[in-house]
Amino acid sequence: MNEKIITIFGTGRAKPGSSTYKLAYETGKLLARARFTIANGGYGGTMLAAARGAAEAGGETVGITCKAFGRDKANEYITREIVADSLDERLDTLIKLGQAYIILPGGTGTLLELAKVWEFKNKGFLNADKPIILVGKFWKPLVDLIASDDPDSSQYIKQVDEPRQILELI
Repeated sequence: MNEKIITIFGTGRAKPGSSTYKLAYETGKLLARARFTIANGGYGGTMLAAARGAAEAGGETVGITCKAFGRDKANEYITREIVADSLDERLDTLIKLGQAYIILPGGTGTLLELAKVWEFKNKGFLNADKPIILVGKFWKPLVDLIASDDPDSSQYIKQVDEPRQILELI
């Protein structure tokens, strides 16, 4: 596969103008300018913001939507849509496609996504060269909490303050 795909996880509740929305937009734009295709859940919030940023920079976007949600099609900035039958299939597809995982602020859905890629790395089910990158300080308390019980697990997590630092890790 010649295409380099970066999976971005984040909240569907981020509103235009919010700091989280802006973070997602800048991340998508930055990755597209660096010739990466981005993959995400394809709906609103950070998914829309990252796809918009990528699209406006001339990049490609893949949205993995889910029949089980009963929602309409992917947002208008998605250039390729893959429809999964279930939440598990959706997440597995996002993990399989990604050559790196960018984690933005989010709620329980984003927590599920982070937990699954982190545990897969922790157990050796994901290639060592597929980084998990947390953008901003949102997840730092969780990483610190997990590290207090399992210090070795934090070796799989990279944390950056701003999107431009992502490129140094991928």
